[in-house]
Amino acid sequence: MTNSNHAVEHLNDVADAVLDLAREHRKGVPEIILASNKDVDQSLRIAAQFLERTGRAILSRVSPDLETALVAAYGRDGFEWFRASRTAIVRRVPRPEPTGGRVGILTAGTSDQAAAEEAAIVCQEMGCLVRNRYDVGVAGLHRLFEPLRQLLDQDDVDVIIVAAGMDGALPSVVSGLVDVPVIGLPTSVGYGMGGAGQAALMAMLQTCSPGLAVVNIDNGVGAGVTAAMIARRAAKQRQRSVQESLAGQHAEGPHP
Repeated sequence: MTNSNHAVEHLNDVADAVLDLAREHRKGVPEIILASNKDVDQSLRIAAQFLERTGRAILSRVSPDLETALVAAYGRDGFEWFRASRTAIVRRVPRPEPTGGRVGILTAGTSDQAAAEEAAIVCQEMGCLVRNRYDVGVAGLHRLFEPLRQLLDQDDVDVIIVAAGMDGALPSVVSGLVDVPVIGLPTSVGYGMGGAGQAALMAMLQTCSPGLAVVNIDNGVGAGVTAAMIARRAAKQRQRSVQESLAGQHAEGPHP
């Protein structure tokens, strides 16, 4: 059976939704149910299908009404709840096996935590180790140096997500200092002109610092997926290098 046939056979209709139940098998990325513009009943029915067919349902941007409905359906302890990003995970299978990928996440301020947490959840659900450091923005740039050193030297991360609103300057600063890919995550934090994240997005897109990629405003899922794919690929290369080294030592035989 080809991958495309496998994918087609695992599409499933629920009301107005055609569910991609094989995305993780095909791409390594779990489907995430964006609940913000769905009604409660539709969100619950989609979640139930994913839970039944894949053993896990991830819901992002959960409204208070949907949160209440999830509690009624699964119990308060029946799902994982992430308050800042309003993300819920219902699972019947164990957490994903670690891939060896390592992702660092920085935020300019505590107000950027919702988007950063969304990214972290996606990375974790794709088997990556995540290290967070919050509130290290350019308004007090001295706060950045030690957390960044820890991410690079201690945690040895493969990629760094930097979430920032307001002037969106932090991702460019970080990208100019590190030798790993940086993903800029603009957030809708600020006020006045550009206060909905446009200023941060434009600043990141206009960076003169090489090595910075940028996702859309508040797109924590997109940042998380991209970072996790980079980190997983880096981990796979590390594992291959170790295997090749061991194979070389075995071929050489014992030293006299």
